[in-house]
Amino acid sequence: MPLTSNRIVVPVLAAAAVIFAGVAFVQHRHAIAATAALAAANQHAAEQVAAAQAAAAAQAAKPAKGAAPGAPCKLTDRELFDQMTIRYTDGRETWPKNKWLGIPALQNPLDVWITQEILTEVKPDFVVETGTFNGGSAALWATILDQLNDKARVITIDIHDMSEKYRETPIIKKRVDFLIGSSTAPEIVADVKKRVDGKPAVVILDSLHTKEHVLNELNAYAPLVPVGSYIIVQDGVFNGHPVPGGWGPGPYEAIEAFLAQSDEFVADRSRERLLVTSNPMGFLRRVKPASGTAAQAAQADTAAQGGK
Repeated sequence: MPLTSNRIVVPVLAAAAVIFAGVAFVQHRHAIAATAALAAANQHAAEQVAAAQAAAAAQAAKPAKGAAPGAPCKLTDRELFDQMTIRYTDGRETWPKNKWLGIPALQNPLDVWITQEILTEVKPDFVVETGTFNGGSAALWATILDQLNDKARVITIDIHDMSEKYRETPIIKKRVDFLIGSSTAPEIVADVKKRVDGKPAVVILDSLHTKEHVLNELNAYAPLVPVGSYIIVQDGVFNGHPVPGGWGPGPYEAIEAFLAQSDEFVADRSRERLLVTSNPMGFLRRVKPASGTAAQAAQADTAAQGGK
């Protein structure tokens, strides 16, 4: 009897072992398949997230309406140009390093180009500049005038003489006159008017950048400018136009006040066509002779005849 039992039990146990082994194998295969499926699902989800992120980034990179093609931001053109103006004005490596013929000339090159166009059109006998510094800008205007008018001279005014070391520059010796004193002092204004003596002039204001001072300069030197010529008021960008900071009212506000008191000048915004300017509203063109001034009326007639 025990022998018979062993004959039955052993095969049964063997069969059971095989069955359990098979079940374990199948369960292992299912576990592997489930793990692979989960990994594939995770990969798919990750790819979907990445695709969504890429789409969002592409949408964010699209230029705003009105922005230049390919612009990598959502700024409008005006906002972009304002940021460029602020960066140029605030940069220690930009305008403070500008030179003309080796002389420091603290000018915006784009505005210099426009000023050159104005001088070429007007061909003045005089450029009256307030704010000399080292004389670089005076040398620059003189260089341009040298190609336009054999009689032309630059009169440059400053309360300090910081140009002595550059006075031997040939174009300065040839065409530039220096006056030392305040540009609004009665004796300086009288001296300038005597030198100009009714001849055509372009006036460039670049001295003390307060509203009061610039407005006084505008009123003092406007009579020198004939119809068709210009007063160029530099550095109106301060006080939020667009350069921020605690500057207080400056050239821009002086321009507003000056234009409000007379219709003899207009702000020629076409002169800002190069987009980044330090002189917003600053290219003031005389369109009418000074009221009751015979000399200005005569200059207007001369300008009209010259344009025919």
